[in-house]
Amino acid sequence: MFQTSTICRIASVAAIFIVSVSIISEGRGEDWPQWMGPRRDNVWRERGIITTFVDHAPKLLWRTPIGGGYAGAAVADGRIFVCDYFPTAASDDVSNKAKVPSGRERVVCLEEETGKILWEYDYPVTYTISYPSGPRCTPTVHGDRVYTLGAEGSLICFEASTGSIQWSRELKEDYSTKAATWGWASHPLVDGDRLICIVGTDVAHAAAFDLNSGAEVWRTGTASEQGYVPPSIVTCAGARQLVLVKPRGVYAVNPETGQLLWETPYDADNGSIIMAPVRLGNYLYVGGFKSKNLLLKMDQKTPGVEVVWRNKPKHGISAVNVQPFVSDGLIFGFHENGELRAMRIPEGDFVWQGTGPFGGRPKRSATAFITKHDNHFFLFAETGDLVIAKLSETGYEEISRTHLLDPTNVASGRDVLWCPPAYANKAIIVRNDQEIVRYSLAQ
Repeated sequence: MFQTSTICRIASVAAIFIVSVSIISEGRGEDWPQWMGPRRDNVWRERGIITTFVDHAPKLLWRTPIGGGYAGAAVADGRIFVCDYFPTAASDDVSNKAKVPSGRERVVCLEEETGKILWEYDYPVTYTISYPSGPRCTPTVHGDRVYTLGAEGSLICFEASTGSIQWSRELKEDYSTKAATWGWASHPLVDGDRLICIVGTDVAHAAAFDLNSGAEVWRTGTASEQGYVPPSIVTCAGARQLVLVKPRGVYAVNPETGQLLWETPYDADNGSIIMAPVRLGNYLYVGGFKSKNLLLKMDQKTPGVEVVWRNKPKHGISAVNVQPFVSDGLIFGFHENGELRAMRIPEGDFVWQGTGPFGGRPKRSATAFITKHDNHFFLFAETGDLVIAKLSETGYEEISRTHLLDPTNVASGRDVLWCPPAYANKAIIVRNDQEIVRYSLAQ
C-alpha cells in the first residue's frame, strides 16, 4: 500500500546537517507519549524544572530539519516521533494557502538526546482539505508500537524501535467517507488492547481496532461528517464511558463494546467542534465555533446526562486550537475571538477575560497551548514564545517569557505557529514547518 520515496532518503542525508548544541547529561524523567502527555491531561509532573527565565534561559540542545504540519511530537523510550509533509516539488508552498496540495506525508523517529533521524517512512497523499500544511494528529506510542493518523485518514501502526509497519488502514476507503474540512484531526486513544479512532460518517463515526492486528473490534454511531474532537473516557455512575462528539450530537458508548450508553443533540456550526469535553465535578462542557456551547450534568446512578444549558448567549468558551484546562474549580481557555477566559461552572459566567500572553486587542483564533506544571503554567504561544504564568481566579499573571522558535505559517493575516509542544525529560520539544527543536528546561 505504501512505498518509501526519494524524499525520505534526501531527508536522511539532510540529518547530517543537524545542529547539535551542548547536549547535557540528564537522567530519565517523564516521557510524553501522546497528545497532552502521559495521562492525556496537559499536566507536566517532573521536578527540577525552570520556574523563571530571568536567571535560567532554556538551553538549545539540538535542531533538526523537518517538513510542514500541525502534529505535535510524542516522546517515549529515548525516541521522538513526529509527522510532517513535503509537497511534490520542493518549491511548492506548505502554508495554509497552498495551491498545490499534492505530496507525501512522513513519519519520523528521532533520537531524543541528539535529534538524529533513526528511521522514517513516507507515503503519497493528495490533500482535499483546508489549511493543507500537513498532518494534524500527534503520534500515539504504546509499548513498542507507535500509531499515526494522517490528515487524509491514513492510519498506520509501526514498530517503534525499527519503523517496521505492523498494519495499516485507509479510513476513507474502509468507511466510505471523505475528509472533513480540516482533515482527520482527532488524536487516537489507546484503551486496553484497543486503539479508538474517529473514522467516518454514514458507515460509522468511531471504531476500535485491535492494537496488534488492526482488525476492527467494534464500530459505533453515524455522523454528517467526522468532526475533530478526540475521544476521551470518563468514569461516572460506576461505569467507564467513552465520550464522543460529532457535529450533531454528544454521545457515550461502552469503550469495550461500542454499545451506546447515552446521546444528546448538539448542533455545532459547520461541524466545527474541536475541543474534547472537559469535566469539572459532575459536569461536562463542550464549546464550538460561533459560541455554540453545551453544559451536561452526568447522572451519578446510571450512565446518562441532562442538559443544564445549551447555546447560552454571552457565555462559554468556544475553543479553537487549544484544549481548555480545568484548575481550581474553573475552566481556562482561549475563545474563538482570541480572548483568554476563566469560566465558572455550572453558571457559565466569566470570572475574567483578557488577551493573556498576547496583549493589545484580541486576535482571532489566538493560540497558546496551556500546560500545568506545579503551581504555574507553561503557555507555548503562536508567536513561538514560551511563557511562564499563573492562571487563577484573580486573573492572568505573567512571570517571564522567552522565544524558542519562529512562526512559519500564516492565518488571519498574521504569522502563526499552531503546533502543540511536548514536555519530556526536563525539556520541551517544539516544531514549525521547517524544523523541530529541543530545549532544556532543567534548573
